[in-house]
Amino acid sequence: MPARGKAEHRDMIAVGASAGGVEALRALVAGLPAGFPGVVLVVLHVPRDAPSALPAILSRSGPLPAAAAIDGEELVPSRIYVAQNDHHLLVLDGRIRLTRGPAENGHRPAVDPLFRSVARAAGRRAVGVVLSGSRDDGAAGLASISAHGGAVVVQDPEDALYPWMPRAALAQVPSGLVATADEIGPLLARLTALDLAGTPASAAADDVLLNAEVAMSDLEPVTTDELEPASGYGCPACGGALFQISTDVAPRYRCRIGHAWSPESLLDEQAIALEGALWMALRALEEKSALSRRMARSRTPRHTATGARFHDIAADAEAAGETIRRLISQLGSVATPPVEAESAGAAPGYGSVAAMAARPPGRLDGTR
Repeated sequence: MPARGKAEHRDMIAVGASAGGVEALRALVAGLPAGFPGVVLVVLHVPRDAPSALPAILSRSGPLPAAAAIDGEELVPSRIYVAQNDHHLLVLDGRIRLTRGPAENGHRPAVDPLFRSVARAAGRRAVGVVLSGSRDDGAAGLASISAHGGAVVVQDPEDALYPWMPRAALAQVPSGLVATADEIGPLLARLTALDLAGTPASAAADDVLLNAEVAMSDLEPVTTDELEPASGYGCPACGGALFQISTDVAPRYRCRIGHAWSPESLLDEQAIALEGALWMALRALEEKSALSRRMARSRTPRHTATGARFHDIAADAEAAGETIRRLISQLGSVATPPVEAESAGAAPGYGSVAAMAARPPGRLDGTR
């Protein structure tokens, strides 16, 4: 989108949410003013096979019209574009792009592909917003927006129904502005009103890794030359080798065809795969026990030694099965992560709505 007038402004807002995100999104759009000058692009993690009612919900919640994004559609100010199920939402060449690119953290649509494409398309004109959600989706993409001069807004973890996405976002971008869901709309209005002075922090078009990751989401053939050597882990989605992408906070992982995983999501998927393997082993042991006891019962009195052997095989299988049951039970006993003391308010280094509101109108550095 072109800058308005002589001054450049932030005008492309990318919003990501997961669990608990509908409530936060409703509060956000309710706080946007009529005639909001930017475009708002929304990814909410939804099941791949279920159409979303989110556009209708958001249209009823605030003054801006919301609609499901359409591939090839040109971006128009004062509108909300919502990702469709089973498609990533990207911004390429000033237009909407819907793709069935590789899932990220098991999601399609996923938050990070949208954030990266917006960082590449808009640079410092971008604003990335992370709302309620579990795991750490959106943190890596938010870091890309910040690295290329864009603004970062994160729902206060104490205000979020699920605080883990906001916490992960603030771990990646500690300077992000922190606000409650109903404060974010007015905050975005102030951000878009401020003039952007000086030169961009960096040229997103020259970021080789960012370009490669956006291309992967667009299903373009891309080599893994920009990634570090294989991590030794397997991709839960396809079984291929995962390559590491190092960051200042935590590494990320991608396989050769583009499936992407954060450490937390990869660990969760490995736990799911492990539990599945244990259930398969338990089933095999139960079948072995049942068959052995049936064979023991079929022995005639003159084959009592053989029958006893089958009883022993069944007992061994049942004992092993009991061990696996205990392992499965222990896998499900992981405690909920504790609420950190910092989360009661904005931790040191976090931006604040109060500080933002205290700045005089004009540029982001506070000058007129």
